[in-house]
Amino acid sequence: MAENRALAPLPDITVPVDGAEPPIIDGTALRSEMSGPAKAAVIVRFLLNEGADLALENLPEDLQARLADQMARMGLVTRDTLTTVAQEFAEALDGVGLTFPNGLSGALTALDGQINPQTAQRLRREAGVRLYGDPWTRLRDLPVAELVPIVEVESTEVAAVLLSKLEVDKAAALLGELPGPVARRVAYAVSHTSNVTPQAVDRIGLSLASQLDLKPAAAFGQSPEDRLGAILNQSAPDTRDDMLTALDETDQPFASAVRRKIFTFADIPNRVHTRDVPKIAKETDADTLVTALAAATAADTAAAAEFILSNLSNRMADNLRDEVTDRGEVRQAEGETAMTSVTAAIRRLELAGELSLVTPEEENG
Repeated sequence: MAENRALAPLPDITVPVDGAEPPIIDGTALRSEMSGPAKAAVIVRFLLNEGADLALENLPEDLQARLADQMARMGLVTRDTLTTVAQEFAEALDGVGLTFPNGLSGALTALDGQINPQTAQRLRREAGVRLYGDPWTRLRDLPVAELVPIVEVESTEVAAVLLSKLEVDKAAALLGELPGPVARRVAYAVSHTSNVTPQAVDRIGLSLASQLDLKPAAAFGQSPEDRLGAILNQSAPDTRDDMLTALDETDQPFASAVRRKIFTFADIPNRVHTRDVPKIAKETDADTLVTALAAATAADTAAAAEFILSNLSNRMADNLRDEVTDRGEVRQAEGETAMTSVTAAIRRLELAGELSLVTPEEENG
């Protein structure tokens, strides 16, 4: 059992009573006579008096109603009573080892990412539970690009509710992405949302969220252009160029998207910030870096090699130039492998948050 802890004296508190003179609740024999709901009401009232931010709205509606009803029937609570209730509450907290989520929805949310997505989706569908506790949480987390098609196919009134539930900056971005006539209709419809009930908003959120679940679960976490771009990043230049040429002939938009995902040794001057070059040199094996620099004899790769050397300390750059000279000619396959290792080191730093690459859009801007 938890050790009893002495609490500092607590002030008397009053739980409001409508009409009748409030009864005085004394702490004598409190543990056996005072009900659990009454003790809960005392704790809630005390915490609110102390300025605590209690998320009572997250309780089931029946519990919220029972709490309000219990508080309505309470009266003056003596200091001794409050001390005793607080002591019991502290002891109860000390005895808690684990808590489990409430209901299947909470359990599936807690297991998110740990069980098969198809299994989780089937359980939610069969049980008829929300994907998350609040469907609007999921909708607000969607990127603007995924919200646009929802707004375009829904009624203007539903779109106005969706717009009103978003954060202001995301709502503004969404309006900016919609066709002019659609954006104007939705913006005007917001003026008609003043009488929409919370129940209606909840139903709209559930309906919109359920539509998202109609899409089959994706087998891959990355987009096709991300996956192919990563593969071609590690491919030999001849193979990469041949694949991109074929893609240009077959599906030019997809080829363009893949090109934006590809990052090669020759892209270093345009995609890497000068301040990050020392990090790259430190992340790359020294012999590999020398081999890559020695192999960079073509116009585009030579520019990348010079970019690296120009943004290192003079001493380090001079040492590397001497080693490149001593290294002499490098076989093509060995050089390509070394240059791929340098770009792989840059990608590792990017994933670790140690650097950020310049996007093609920034480069062109």
